[in-house]
Amino acid sequence: MALQWTESVLPVPAGAAGRIVLKDAATCQGRWFVVGTMQTPAGDTVPAAWSSADAKAWTSMKIDARSYYGRQNVFYSVACRDGRMAALGAKPGGAHGYPRTSSWRETPDGVLHEVSAPFELFGGPQAVNVARLDAGPPGWLISGNRMSGAAAWVSRDAAAFRIVERAPVLASSAAGETWSFDAVAAGGGWTMVGGEQAEGRIDRDAVGWQSADGVSWRRLPAVDAEPVYEELQRVALDTSPVAVGVRGTAFGVWRLDGDKWHPGASFGQVRLDGKSGVRSLTVAGASLFCVTSNDQSHSLWVSTDGGGGWRRAGLPAAAPVGADRAVAVVGADRQLLLLHDDGVRGRIYLARTDG
Repeated sequence: MALQWTESVLPVPAGAAGRIVLKDAATCQGRWFVVGTMQTPAGDTVPAAWSSADAKAWTSMKIDARSYYGRQNVFYSVACRDGRMAALGAKPGGAHGYPRTSSWRETPDGVLHEVSAPFELFGGPQAVNVARLDAGPPGWLISGNRMSGAAAWVSRDAAAFRIVERAPVLASSAAGETWSFDAVAAGGGWTMVGGEQAEGRIDRDAVGWQSADGVSWRRLPAVDAEPVYEELQRVALDTSPVAVGVRGTAFGVWRLDGDKWHPGASFGQVRLDGKSGVRSLTVAGASLFCVTSNDQSHSLWVSTDGGGGWRRAGLPAAAPVGADRAVAVVGADRQLLLLHDDGVRGRIYLARTDG
């Protein structure tokens, strides 16, 4: 698919210095959001977010940081519902350099406020990672992992999150260790995706979980599991939940049918070096768009048949991988927004899709 990309310019927030660093994007109800940080040459950071009504003209959002680490946060995950956004941000700190994570919510006045929370809500001795924030009719849900395995944080309004750890079925058990990556609102509840390493095995099997409230979960296994490393890394709603992840030495697609994940196409190449992965998945028009990475660069893929077949879609610029680099996509109707950060400059591009 030949996409015609048009670059939009993000304004530098008032009083900020350094370069724009971009990490994630979201859209809902006719509003678009991109998030990241402003970073000085010395490496100092301040949280930064932008909003737009058309993904072309952007406004820097006002930030209300309330904690020492909050004032240094790098926003890395954003979601929205009813035209308002919430975000996750983090900054390494403390004696051990662990990420100090905060959640943020937009209020009706358009200000993005840091949400005060006890340290052990996201951190503490049981912490592993706080992965992604998602939103939908049920509210807000954060996917992540604790020492006890896959976990979730739930909220109706993003003003306060409740942690769900050691939950039956979701958490690790004698049968295997669980790990979660992402979630999507579907069917009036939540569908979470990840992997499970069975006792006595060295590879993961693809698995998901479903919940009406984010608290009580039931397991959604994948059928026809192969004796290779498999896990679901990103999920989107395309009439039914569709997930993309790793299947052996390729990227794989699974679609949820009933209470099981059914494997579909494989595409691309995965290098078993820990650097390959699915970075973003979205629906725009009648197409699925997916960003993957290997040890060298990011790639954009498109499927026009619900994930049955995939082909490369051209990126507007070279997209090398690295800790300070990111590529993400988010779609609405026939518009596709691409966030691109090559470690030197953060940019956003907009394209119309064919389907």
